[in-house]
Amino acid sequence: MKKELVTELDPKSPISEVFRTLRTNIQFMTTKGKLKSILITSTLPGEGKSWVASNLAVTFAQAGKKVVLIDADMRKGRVYSIFGVSPRPGLSNYLSGVNWDEKEASNDLADYIQETEIENLYVISAGNVPPNPSELLISEQMTDLMEKLKSLCDIIIFDGTPSQLVTDSLILTRIVDSTVIVTASKETKKEDLKRVIKNIKNVGGKIAGIIVNKVPVDAKKYEQSYYYGSTALAETKPKTRAARRASKEMYDRASSMIEKKEHTFEENKKKTVEERIVNEDEKIEKNITEEDKELEMPKALKRNIQIENAEKISLEKTAEILSQMNQYLDEEKKKLK
Repeated sequence: MKKELVTELDPKSPISEVFRTLRTNIQFMTTKGKLKSILITSTLPGEGKSWVASNLAVTFAQAGKKVVLIDADMRKGRVYSIFGVSPRPGLSNYLSGVNWDEKEASNDLADYIQETEIENLYVISAGNVPPNPSELLISEQMTDLMEKLKSLCDIIIFDGTPSQLVTDSLILTRIVDSTVIVTASKETKKEDLKRVIKNIKNVGGKIAGIIVNKVPVDAKKYEQSYYYGSTALAETKPKTRAARRASKEMYDRASSMIEKKEHTFEENKKKTVEERIVNEDEKIEKNITEEDKELEMPKALKRNIQIENAEKISLEKTAEILSQMNQYLDEEKKKLK
């Protein structure tokens, strides 16, 4: 099973939800459940019809429908590679009655229907490349195949050929109940699409709608706007050694820049705090008066100043007393004479 089967490998992805919406729209296009067969075609190769047909078949099987996917591109079929089944025997072998080893093929349809890993989903490969695919599709054997399959399963999905190149799909549009045309965004030309639509209507085919594939979508924006979220869109290819090295260098460079910014921020923050403290200190010093400074003087220094002042006062008084005593003695001496 290839990664192309998004609806099976990642059922919760937005792409899977788109296919479920497509399944619902197809079912409601016909009344009373008459839709039994669908043809998926395109204008030119490479527009994604096989991918659409395979994932649409998976969504029908997931809904409990018994589905048979027929690779009707007998020129260049690739459904067998998507589901990992055998490429032969297939549709061309059943319609022609000739086996891949050029022996007579079995008439039992069960020999051509292959089981897949997905429950309720069966595949009929394209088989050997015949020289006349268009003639095989308009044979009675093809009509008989359709009748048998309608009695065995709920829905038949044909992966047809590009309608702009060959007429195989135009023939099938007359047999199936409805047709879906797959186009590619910015690749399919409007003139080609109009021509295909006109050709299908001219042969009496019914068109259910047109699918625009390969539309560029931003995965991140799509996930943010979507209810379920996607896991498939988030997956990327394994990185090469050079890519890993480049990623590591970018990471290291970013980490270094962040560390430098953090260091610079811390330095600026520290400097700002220090400047603020200095400014505050200057303001405080300006506001302090001489009296406040005296009050803030250490006690020991105050005590020394008090002692010095006391000593200075004592010496002055002693000198004054001595002077008075000398004066008294002088006066007494004069009286005695």
